[in-house]
Amino acid sequence: MDLSVIILNYNSKDYLLPCIKGIVEYTQNLDYEIIVVDNASTDNSVDYIERKLLPSFSELKLVKAKANGGYAAGNNIGIKASAGRYVLVMNPDIVVWENSFKQMVDFMDSHQNVGMAGPRLLSPDGSLQYFVYHWPTPQVLLYRRTPLSRFKFAQKAIDKYLMKDWDHRDARAVDWVQGSCVIVSRAAIAKVGLMDERYFLYSEDTDWCRRFWQAGLEVWYMADIELIHYHERASAKNNIWQSIFNKMSWVHILSSIKYFKKWGLTR
Repeated sequence: MDLSVIILNYNSKDYLLPCIKGIVEYTQNLDYEIIVVDNASTDNSVDYIERKLLPSFSELKLVKAKANGGYAAGNNIGIKASAGRYVLVMNPDIVVWENSFKQMVDFMDSHQNVGMAGPRLLSPDGSLQYFVYHWPTPQVLLYRRTPLSRFKFAQKAIDKYLMKDWDHRDARAVDWVQGSCVIVSRAAIAKVGLMDERYFLYSEDTDWCRRFWQAGLEVWYMADIELIHYHERASAKNNIWQSIFNKMSWVHILSSIKYFKKWGLTR
């Protein structure tokens, strides 16, 4: 099998149909499977998947996690249940068009030094999402999560972190790619290992990319392959009080502490 698509679902059932329908409609000349891991959803996702989706898509498999162990743990369950030469980890709020997954597999086949790669993600209005990054520092993460982002010194640091000095039109190696949509080779996973489950949410993708580079495997951005991403930064709020009392902000902060404790405070 060429590709295993892992979709981690947590209370996101409304995104699943367009996501899976796009994959099935556009993916051609590729032996693939789709594995939806339900991370103990509370919105009747499992019932919806069993009644509506499984009967309609023969490519689809459902794996039910016993508890919500977080993003890394949920995706690891799917990876362990998969059989493809490549694993594509994606969020359910991704919409596929064109034969994008075949293009990703072809890219990986022709770049044996690449262990992980991410496509070009666009918002529904067609605007670019900044999906690849330089390594983070504590300062830039603080700027992004607070109203400090409004100051010029902070914006300059954020723009550098988001690689805004580059037009994102050419494929290249990058420090790390956001885990909302990445393709990874099975051989690379065998060498590097699965995602670090000590991160409940956030920083697990940064950590994984860093381990790939540490193992001598490159992380790339595939500029010619485009997908639509209905992305909402749940941990980012414009208001200082919203930031302080937003649960996702604190989850992000705790994950960042774990990351910097593991890797140090510098790039």
